[in-house]
Amino acid sequence: MNEKIRVPEIRLIGAEGENIGLTTPARGMELAERAGLDLVEISPNATPPVCKIMDFGKFKYETQKRESEARKKQKIIEVKEVKFRPNTDTHDYDVKMRNVFKFLENGDKVKVTLRFRGREMAHQNLGRELLEKVAEDVKEIGKVENMPKMEGRQMVMMIGPSAR
Repeated sequence: MNEKIRVPEIRLIGAEGENIGLTTPARGMELAERAGLDLVEISPNATPPVCKIMDFGKFKYETQKRESEARKKQKIIEVKEVKFRPNTDTHDYDVKMRNVFKFLENGDKVKVTLRFRGREMAHQNLGRELLEKVAEDVKEIGKVENMPKMEGRQMVMMIGPSAR
């Protein structure tokens, strides 16, 4: 900006967006001061660098405003967790699945955890069948990102919302 531009030649754009052409930074500064504005380097990587005569404070404000607007529209994907046991009964299963559907519809990922306790470790096939049933039930509104895998005493599966 202004005196910090240290190149021998710049491509200058006027205050109204008109192309003034190739000039020296000193001449650009002179034109900017006459207009009561700043000389701002827009694209420093171009050859020669492109500078524009504009109000730098207003430019910074508008850039900030655009960035905050973009942040507002962003959807932050959260990972929600639903825990099962190998002998989860049908009604409890339905309640937990309702939560899974709700999370997926809100655009969040769901981590389905199946915890084994004690002798249940001997029947890991029952747990795998339960997680496969979960995967089958959510295939319309979600897709399985990580298939069930053992992590210590629990089996974990990740389900993400399907792209609509």
